Amino acid sequence: MPHTAPTIALSPDWPCQVKEPGTRDWERTATRWLRDLLPARYAGYSPLTRHHVILARHAQLQLQHEMRAVRVALQTSRAELPTLGVAEAVIENTIRMYATELDQLGRLARGVRLVTDALAGDHPAYRRP
Repeated sequence: MPHTAPTIALSPDWPCQVKEPGTRDWERTATRWLRDLLPARYAGYSPLTRHHVILARHAQLQLQHEMRAVRVALQTSRAELPTLGVAEAVIENTIRMYATELDQLGRLARGVRLVTDALAGDHPAYRRP
C-alpha cells in the first residue's frame, strides 16, 4: 500500500480567491485579493503595493473601521431613519442589510488575518481535518 502524506486542509475562513500558501503564485493572489478590499485610491501608494505585509495590515485596519461604521449604522437606524422620513419597511430592510454586511465583513476579517499570518511566514490557515 503506497504511503501518502497527511492531508492538510485550509481553514473554512481562507478566501477562495487566494491560492494555498506555498503553491505557485499564491502570494500574488493574496496581494490581489487584499488590494481589492481597499478603496481604489490606495492602489498608487508604493508601501502598500511593494510590501504585502503592510498591505495586509492596512486591509485589517480598513475592515475594522468598516465594521465599526456598520455597527453604528445598525445601532442607530431605528432612532435616526424615521426622522429622515424613511418608511418602516425600508428601515427593516436596511437593518437586515447592515446585519448581513456585518457578517460578511467578519468573514473577510478572519480571512485577512489568515492571509496576513501566511504572508508573514506563519501558517495557521492550515488545520488538520
